[in-house]
Amino acid sequence: MSSAPRFTNRSIAIVDDDPDILQSVELAFRHEGANTLVASDGLSALHLVRESKIDLLVLDMMLPRSSGLLVLEKLHEEQFSFPVIMMTANLGKRHREFALGLGARAYLVKPLSLARLLDTAAELLGTTKA
Repeated sequence: MSSAPRFTNRSIAIVDDDPDILQSVELAFRHEGANTLVASDGLSALHLVRESKIDLLVLDMMLPRSSGLLVLEKLHEEQFSFPVIMMTANLGKRHREFALGLGARAYLVKPLSLARLLDTAAELLGTTKA
């Protein structure tokens, strides 16, 4: 399976407080050609996306120092223009509706495959494989 990377010249911000998940997701996006930026808490995530030009944000819901939902709410107030994928182990419909209402373009429930995450990101960025 040697096809062209889907995220060449794309900047992807990844936010998760689990170091194993953060590393796995970062490596998967890098393997597909992305430039990656990472944060492990909500306040760092806000600083990261405000100070960097990103094309996509992969955001965990449960984070220290400001939850993913609060990060998303702040970004919504600031009228962010990049797509957001919310990742969470929370199955609640209320959280899903709230996240989507704040502008998240996808809501993926953990555990999820890296392939599904990458496919969702590619779809949102219009970089799906032919």
